[in-house]
Amino acid sequence: MTATPVATPAPVAPTRSVDAVLIKGGRSFVGTNDPVIAADGEGPERPVKLNDFLLETTTVTVERFAEFVAATGYVTEAEQFGWSSVFLGGDKGLGEVVGTGLNWWHRVDGAYWREPEGPGSSVDERQDHPVTQVSVRDAEAFAQWGGGRLPSEAEWEHAARGGARRQRFPWGDEEPSDEAIFCNIWQGSFPRLNTARDGFEATAPARSFAPSELGLYNMVGNVWEWTAEPFRIRSVSLKARQRNEAARLHGERLLKGGSFLCHKSYCYRYRIAARMALSRDSAASNVGFRLAFDARRA
Repeated sequence: MTATPVATPAPVAPTRSVDAVLIKGGRSFVGTNDPVIAADGEGPERPVKLNDFLLETTTVTVERFAEFVAATGYVTEAEQFGWSSVFLGGDKGLGEVVGTGLNWWHRVDGAYWREPEGPGSSVDERQDHPVTQVSVRDAEAFAQWGGGRLPSEAEWEHAARGGARRQRFPWGDEEPSDEAIFCNIWQGSFPRLNTARDGFEATAPARSFAPSELGLYNMVGNVWEWTAEPFRIRSVSLKARQRNEAARLHGERLLKGGSFLCHKSYCYRYRIAARMALSRDSAASNVGFRLAFDARRA
């Protein structure tokens, strides 16, 4: 299938939206026939038909989320639980007991969106960074306040590719590395050494690195982005059925885009077709979201 990229977007201003672009729909696809992590359900490629929609150029920032909290008094799920998941890499974080089974993720009491790494951490100097430590329920509450919604997987991929064209990354097929830096991912040897060659040990400002042709920033890397869909693998294999049942029982939601913790040696998920699942009430120091809008709102 050969298709042309979507047209050059026009800036719009939906309710409480900082900056969004019109994404032309039509015939497109989701997934890939060349999956890297087949167990995640990256393939096969499936045809879809999309309506026009709007997508914000950046993930929701700390500053915007603070405005939402101030206006509504909203309390996030991490605050209600009293703890959240925080990445602690390097030698200091390895070898400790954690509930995830991965010895670099830790339950940290008191971690939430204002103190994303736990008590004593601060977002004062990160107002333009993506808000993190937000569950999908938190994201949906913000979206309702902001007059938008979370994107579907097909919408997210269509926007990240710049239309119905096959490419591995938003910028094309060139693989990022410690020398060719296109996005905020792990540099060095995961999980012990982060050289931060891209300038950031953790999150980067939401509007950083070169945008895509459509003007979208950080569609891969930086933070995982919640979508509107439950996690599901489209396969009738026994393993897929078992995985889907587990996802259903735990209420898992689909995330896209990878994060600053992704590295080709371990979590090669900063690709457009890559996928991840978390339970609806999960929050972490590398998870955020961006808003979509129905085009008729423009």
